[in-house]
Amino acid sequence: MTWALRPLLLRFALARPNARSSHKTPTPQGGGIAVVGATLIVAGVLIALFRSTGLKFPATIFGATLFIATVGAIDDLKSIPVLPRLATQGLAVGIVVLTIPSELQYIPACPLWLERGILLIGGLWFVNLVNFMDGLDLMTVAETVPIAATVVALGLIGDLPWATTIVAATLGGAVLGFVPFNRPVAKVFLGDVGSLPIGLLLGWCLLELAYRGYLTAALLLPLYYLADATVTMLRRLFAGEKIWTAHRLHFYQRATDNGFTVTGVVCTVFALNIGLAGLAIASTTTSSITAKLSLLVIGTVAVVWVMFRFARPR
Repeated sequence: MTWALRPLLLRFALARPNARSSHKTPTPQGGGIAVVGATLIVAGVLIALFRSTGLKFPATIFGATLFIATVGAIDDLKSIPVLPRLATQGLAVGIVVLTIPSELQYIPACPLWLERGILLIGGLWFVNLVNFMDGLDLMTVAETVPIAATVVALGLIGDLPWATTIVAATLGGAVLGFVPFNRPVAKVFLGDVGSLPIGLLLGWCLLELAYRGYLTAALLLPLYYLADATVTMLRRLFAGEKIWTAHRLHFYQRATDNGFTVTGVVCTVFALNIGLAGLAIASTTTSSITAKLSLLVIGTVAVVWVMFRFARPR
């Protein structure tokens, strides 16, 4: 699909470098069409084949993914203003939140409408931070594959629904298939049509983890992305900058400015995410709150150390 799309992307969706870009030559964007398309097609076929066993088809999740991918595709071709973009993204995230059964509630003492509202805001932020962090060759691969692999591993031992496990497996496989096109120096970028729906699907998988008692794992798996994007946003906010405008202030971007190679940054993030995945799996094997908090602290220390390294010249 990527090979077939590339001539069209070269013609209609060329990302030209600017002062805030990490690439130096015009590069087609929109490879996410192939990644997301392959994910939904293969996952849909597999789920349909095993539907007779009681496997439920997540039609609303697929619909929300297609919708946010369409929004991303339009934004890749012609920039959408901030408020309409957030509104359409919020609609897609809202669809996912509405699919959560009312009996599933993480904090029973909290009003259901308040918990769902927090999830909506958190989901909207997560989708955007995945988009923000997709600014370096293979960066989204380094984030998506460890999360997807962990979700699949937990699904195979029966801790997650089969539909979630299949979607995670196909997403991880599709992202791996994109590696030859996106490795440094990238021939094709994902674009918003890829990063936004990938963020939505990952967020849904993490939500499934959290609602089945694995909140620590759901926090540990995306911890580097959460920390880098959130700290960067807060720094820009306190500096009086417009946080919705493009920039080169993320820690992984500062690392390349500080002498790290693209491969070095991505390998570091990938290794960190493998470690976080190990901690996440360990957290699912214990019921001790102390142990879970200890694992979360270890993961946080590792993330802070990597961010500190990235922020300092080599």
